Amino acid sequence: MRRRMLLWIGIALGALILLLLAGGALAFYRASRQPFPQTRGTLRLPGLQAPVTVIRDRWGVPHIYASNLHDLFMAQGFVHAQDRFWQMEFWRHIGTGRLSEMLGKTTLNQDRFIRTLGWNRAARQDLERLGPEERAILEAYAAGVNAYLEQHRDRLPLEFTLFRLFGRRWEIEPWQPLHTVAWAKVMAWDLGGNWDDELLNARIVDRIGAERLKEIVLPYPADRPVIVPTPVAEVPEETLRALLDIGRSLQRMTLGDAPDIGSNNWVVAGSRTVTGKPLLANDPHLSIQMPSIWYEVALHCEPVTPECPLRVAGASFPGVPGIVIGHNDRIAWGVTNVGPDVQDLYLERANPQNPLEVEFQGKWEPVRVITEEIRIAGQAEPLLLPVRITRHGPVINDVVEALTRTQTLYAFRWTALEPSSIVRALLRLNRARNWEEFRAALADWDVPGQNFVYADVDGHIGYQATGRIPIRAKGNGLLPVPGWTGEYEWTGYVPYEEMPRRLDPPEGFIVTANNAVVDPAYPYFLAAVWDYGDRAQRITDLLRAKDRLSIEDMAAIQNDTFSLAAQAITPYILQVSFTDPLARQAQDLLRAWDFRATPESPAPTIFEAFLQHLLHEAWVDELGEEIVQELLTGGSHNRYWARWALAQPDLAWWDDLRTPQRETRDDIVRRAFEQAVAELRGRLGPDPRAWAWGKVHTATFVHGTLGQSGIGPVEAIFNRGPYPAPGTSAAVNNTGFNVQKGFAVRSLPSLRFIASTASWSDSRFIHTTGQSGQPYHPHYDDFIPLWLKGEYHPMLWSREEVERNAEGILILQP
Repeated sequence: MRRRMLLWIGIALGALILLLLAGGALAFYRASRQPFPQTRGTLRLPGLQAPVTVIRDRWGVPHIYASNLHDLFMAQGFVHAQDRFWQMEFWRHIGTGRLSEMLGKTTLNQDRFIRTLGWNRAARQDLERLGPEERAILEAYAAGVNAYLEQHRDRLPLEFTLFRLFGRRWEIEPWQPLHTVAWAKVMAWDLGGNWDDELLNARIVDRIGAERLKEIVLPYPADRPVIVPTPVAEVPEETLRALLDIGRSLQRMTLGDAPDIGSNNWVVAGSRTVTGKPLLANDPHLSIQMPSIWYEVALHCEPVTPECPLRVAGASFPGVPGIVIGHNDRIAWGVTNVGPDVQDLYLERANPQNPLEVEFQGKWEPVRVITEEIRIAGQAEPLLLPVRITRHGPVINDVVEALTRTQTLYAFRWTALEPSSIVRALLRLNRARNWEEFRAALADWDVPGQNFVYADVDGHIGYQATGRIPIRAKGNGLLPVPGWTGEYEWTGYVPYEEMPRRLDPPEGFIVTANNAVVDPAYPYFLAAVWDYGDRAQRITDLLRAKDRLSIEDMAAIQNDTFSLAAQAITPYILQVSFTDPLARQAQDLLRAWDFRATPESPAPTIFEAFLQHLLHEAWVDELGEEIVQELLTGGSHNRYWARWALAQPDLAWWDDLRTPQRETRDDIVRRAFEQAVAELRGRLGPDPRAWAWGKVHTATFVHGTLGQSGIGPVEAIFNRGPYPAPGTSAAVNNTGFNVQKGFAVRSLPSLRFIASTASWSDSRFIHTTGQSGQPYHPHYDDFIPLWLKGEYHPMLWSREEVERNAEGILILQP
């Protein structure tokens, strides 16, 4: 009897556990799927002035049709929130320096830094500069986001549910135009800084002297600006010691520490295309993340009227109205980063009698002090952060640990902290009809500075550089400068009318790939450091290879994995003899290589491992391990340096100062190659044929907040990958990696866009992950296989073709 009772108790407990597990699974299932957007039927959206139709095509791209601009942008805000509200929530907390309200003390340093710099204060300035039309659009967009919040308070994305389970709760406030404007500051920071090069150069100079820096930071060929390092005699020794720590602190404040951030774009005239009309291509290179930084959308006024003139499609940022990269019914445009020097660090001399005064031209000036209030999850009282601001900008000593011990104050000047008009530029760009209106719109595109390429249905192609670029009275912005003398002030900005531009060049194409914008004859200083040009050269070579180019040719160029660096460097490996059989096998694989970085090939693995060991062995004896590890993150620079150095067999850098004998170039090549082979044998086994690039060069799309939680089941919900990835650093298919963390992809072409002005319906598009930001949704990761294979989906344009490919039709009613 007792045994039978225990049996029944066991069965009952088992059944209860199963019921609890089933209940938990059901609750999780509901929590993960309840936030999915409604895409069919009718939905009431208070605030609309007239009905709006949202047709989502089979790739999850919404095509929005509205009769007025208010409703068009309100609907865009609504669909952005439907698919990506968690991303928008996270981004607005970054832009306003309020991450600690969500994530607690772990992000307090980031918030303190951002609030000290004043991204939030600068965004409020930008908002005040907006005209009534731009403000009305931002308010309409915000109304759409808030309509979503009003309807979905009890079924927000899964991230909110999990954070609440972890004990994290914060007020989900209404969306405001300020949150949109603040995102521009985040992108400006990610794309507009030159800290890494400046700070690293200073440490190199401290180690080997200014003259030898010229042998590390090499000049460009004659048709590019020459890098001229600034003498460092005026910089205190304590500054040099602090610079590395500053650089590391600032790097952690960006959206990621990915190398090879940049982009490709080009435009080809109709005289060189099979259609007789221009083709335009663009692929921005940004850090790998989940979901994609981009959201594809089409905005259509129906009917098109002078009051509602928009018909535009392409890539948008969740949280921002309009299209950043794309086309309307008349023009197409794409962007890459100019990379201008728009940040300066000023050394301020404080009054010994009054720390709230600093010297300027022999007089003491007051330091303005404001207090930032930072709320922290789990703490009842906010942190009060005093911020000191001089004429040059906010003082960063209090938020950079290495500077708290110095007597000199460091003020940070950056163009993005001054009033900006980029929102106006974006909205005017979307409705530009021709070259003149395009250029007029970009006059307001002040930060971050971008290379815009242009094509229109009338057959014109063009290029316009944008950005607010400071004119310095003295110096070139490479190192911190005295703020008290007045000698290094910004005296103005490069006039927009004198920024570089081109229209219908005789060669029939324009290429930009973060390479030098101007030659030495240009009268203004834009930057000291550019990409070294492998991508730009390869694109140019491929465009010249055919008389007439097609959309398929554009796609092939965007996905080209050929390494010009490998083509130039590999012969130096092949001319060296090896006694180790494994090294000879690896050498034979390089001998048969076509220099394409494909996932199945072992040759790129061997080459990239060799390159890192070559640079390490050339530099480490003179620069030290710490500096070398930082230098190894540079993709374009390192390849250019290796080509330059290998062409000089007796270069001093080849001699290893740690040994009594004098090494030659071939000695170091042999040593580096044998080290690379030994490393790969330990990682991948004894057969070099099995050292496939795709085994080490993998892409893992990591969720921005929960993807690195350290909780395996949670990461499995949100992350995708690893996947074998094509491409390599400085190839056109530029998939960058940080060698200290292996060859895993850290940056990539975040979208690929090809516009056909002959027929907009022939245009193509893909971004990295999928339209949805919600795990388990079919469109969360459906773009990944296409992106990996170099495929695209068509950019549907006419309403008829959109309806033929409709996945859902939603009518939004007032």
